[in-house]
Amino acid sequence: MAKRSVTHATFIIERDYDATPERVFKAFEDTEAKRRWFVEGEGWIIEEYTADFRVGGFERSRFRFKEGPVMTNDTVYQEIAPNERIITAYTMTIDGAPISASLATIEFQKRGNGARLRFTEQGAYLDGHDDIAGREAGTRELFDALDRELKRAG
Repeated sequence: MAKRSVTHATFIIERDYDATPERVFKAFEDTEAKRRWFVEGEGWIIEEYTADFRVGGFERSRFRFKEGPVMTNDTVYQEIAPNERIITAYTMTIDGAPISASLATIEFQKRGNGARLRFTEQGAYLDGHDDIAGREAGTRELFDALDRELKRAG
């Protein structure tokens, strides 16, 4: 049996957008918009995406990169304060094996004529999947995709 391990880490990302906090929040709330920026992308095959945006609601995505292994992201909405904050608990797997469990807080603040998003992830990264810098980089890429979605929706 493989040696089991857990690495605990926290990272924070702040990102400014040329959109109001209400518009940025809406990109999380609107299922079609979120699918575009959160799960779709070049080379990604989406097998499932469902979302029930409410406290206690569940979001699930199953996907793979090209012909790679199936990955999942299962999220439960813990708290939603419209246009101000979203708190989620989520787990990720690769080929059914758990790789992480995280608490994520997304805060939306007015910043000049736009919005500042502040994302805090507190995670338990499992069994060698402890590339925290890689997780943070992937999250930053998602927020780049969010920026493109906000510009597209104009």
